[in-house]
Amino acid sequence: MTHEKPPEGVSPGFASGADVARLCTLYDGLLTPGGAPVSPDAEKELKALAKIFDLDAERPAAELWPYVRAVLVRQAPPEAPPIPLEVEPKTVLLVEDDADAAAHLTEALDAAGHRVVGPFHSAEAAEAATALHPIDLALLDINLSGEATGVDLARNLKSRWGVPVIFLSGDVTAAAHNAELAAAMVIKPYTGRDVLDAIARL
Repeated sequence: MTHEKPPEGVSPGFASGADVARLCTLYDGLLTPGGAPVSPDAEKELKALAKIFDLDAERPAAELWPYVRAVLVRQAPPEAPPIPLEVEPKTVLLVEDDADAAAHLTEALDAAGHRVVGPFHSAEAAEAATALHPIDLALLDINLSGEATGVDLARNLKSRWGVPVIFLSGDVTAAAHNAELAAAMVIKPYTGRDVLDAIARL
C-alpha cells in the first residue's frame, strides 16, 4: 500500500464524522454533472486522499471523489449518531483470513454479547453456514483463502439473504471499488472496539 501523509485534519486510518462532513461539503459538487470544479488546493487534498487509499490519483477529481467518498462515509458517516452504551445482541457471521485477528475479534464480539457464527477463512464455508443460521450481519475480510473473495460473498449474502455486510479490509482499493455492497467498512489495522462501534452504528 502507498504510504502518504494524510491531508490536514484527516487521519490515515479513521476519519471522524466531522472530517467526513467537511470533505463532503467541499467535494459533493463534483457528483453533479457540470458542477463547479474545486480549487487547486482542494484538488491537491483529494489526490492526497486518493493516494492513501491506493487509488489512481492522476484521474480527474470528479472521477476520484465517488470512490474516496464511499470509503470515508462507510468508515465514519458524516452524521454518525452517538454510539449507544448497550447494543442489542446480534448473530454475526465472521469471515476473517487472519487467524489471530479472527480469534481476537471473536473474543471481543463474545464479550459484547454477540453470537458469533464462525470464524471462517473461506467464502464457500461461510455461505454454507449462512444457509443454516439466521444471520443479522456479516463481518467480511475482502481477501480470503478460497476461490471466492469477500466481495463475491458480500454480493451473495446481500442478494440471497439480505444480510448487511461490514467489510474488514486492508485492501482499501478493493473496498472502494465495491463499497456499494457494504453497509460499513473498518479499515485494517483495526481494534475490536472499532468493529463494535461499526456494528452499533448499524
